[in-house]
Amino acid sequence: MGVGALLQLGILILTLSLFLVMAYLRNQTLLHATTRSRNRHPKPEANRHLAQASRLLALARPRDARAALSEADRALSLNPREPKAHILRARALRLMGHHAAALRSLDSALWPPAVRLLSTADRVEALVERAELKLAVNRRRRIDSAVEDLVAAVELSEGEGVESEALCLLGKCYEWKGMKEKAKEAFRKALDFEPDSIEARNGLDRLGP
Repeated sequence: MGVGALLQLGILILTLSLFLVMAYLRNQTLLHATTRSRNRHPKPEANRHLAQASRLLALARPRDARAALSEADRALSLNPREPKAHILRARALRLMGHHAAALRSLDSALWPPAVRLLSTADRVEALVERAELKLAVNRRRRIDSAVEDLVAAVELSEGEGVESEALCLLGKCYEWKGMKEKAKEAFRKALDFEPDSIEARNGLDRLGP
């Protein structure tokens, strides 16, 4: 075969290689775009599982928690990054008494980039729930982390309706840490949001003048 023919064959092979590489990159781009779109807009079937899990958990009965957990897992199988499914899974596990596993599910819900898909109200509730679980799993080791979650929840809340709950728990955390003045401040702020809060008044009574 002459030099000219070999050169032409080389050019043809190079052209085909470039075409295949470009086609592969284009397909990968389309695949990633489709995946992102699915994560932003869960399938109707995933939404159906989320709604069913919510209904079961609203009954607040341990016997329904397992069914709610199954519905949340089905939703996650369709959309693994859906934070609401992780939150519902955590609530079901908590109702079943599996606090450590519930905490891991809330970590998944509040981990970037999933947390960006949550509304402010959902994020605040998840932060408070995670703080409660941290204290339930290991108060001594996790109290500082729980305080961080509660402070973030109060800052984000802006009238979401959980300020008093978050502030009362924050006051208890400061009380456990021996930070008397900070605890008093948290309980007083809780009373600003909910003047009839028995928990906040009891906290102030415990701490004294």
